[in-house]
Amino acid sequence: MIAFHVARLIAAIEVFINLSDESLLDPDAAVEMGEIVSRIVQDFDKPFLREVVDAFPVVARDYEGEAQALVLDIPIATHLEDELAEGDPVRLAELDAIRDARP
Repeated sequence: MIAFHVARLIAAIEVFINLSDESLLDPDAAVEMGEIVSRIVQDFDKPFLREVVDAFPVVARDYEGEAQALVLDIPIATHLEDELAEGDPVRLAELDAIRDARP
């Protein structure tokens, strides 16, 4: 249950910093905050991180359109799945391919 709430918090922060108008939020500050959040989350122990990552599809149901897509993409875009795949070269290559295939 805690992992779900943590995922909701991360999603809210990511949606705000990625979808806010530049007049509301400085782009450099947004990038910096995103990196801070990512570093903190990557320090979670792996079982808890897996729970958080698995909660994003449920959390995404609270959003629509671009915001929903962003929330669904958080585990890959922020390299959380990479943390979970550490030591698995096949999975890491899959994640790289997913990121490379983006427009």
